[in-house]
Amino acid sequence: MQLDIDIEDWPAGAWDALAQRAAMAAGAGESLLANPRLMVSLLFTSDAEVHALNREWRGRDKPTNVLSFPMLGRDELAALGPDGPPVMLGDIALAHQTCAREADEKGVSLDHHAAHLIVHGLLHLAGHDHVDSDAQAEEMEALETAILAKLGIADPYDA
Repeated sequence: MQLDIDIEDWPAGAWDALAQRAAMAAGAGESLLANPRLMVSLLFTSDAEVHALNREWRGRDKPTNVLSFPMLGRDELAALGPDGPPVMLGDIALAHQTCAREADEKGVSLDHHAAHLIVHGLLHLAGHDHVDSDAQAEEMEALETAILAKLGIADPYDA
């Protein structure tokens, strides 16, 4: 998977490298994300920008930590062969202030929380969800936890 990363309104840091590591781990944990043809746009931005995107595209007038905008359905992704031109899987946007606040509340580093949200967003782009049923949520959380373990990040759902 190729990442097109844009960083605005985030503190200085190795966000590019973090995103690349998270994407590689996600591809190792969800085989559909390992296709070399896939491209993902990843935006590290402000709460204000994510708030505007959330309002415009989801009808929710508030910021959130991460937004994912898939451009392929899961069936299309599964049918995509490894050879051919690049294919846009989708877009992800991370809101700095919300991510930083959540990391502080959880007692984890911003790096670890951002990696978790990148993995979460990539799984959404691959067709995983957590809103329709508890079983769906448990499956997605287990996949996230396994992927994050590959990065040496503790289970974010362990209460």
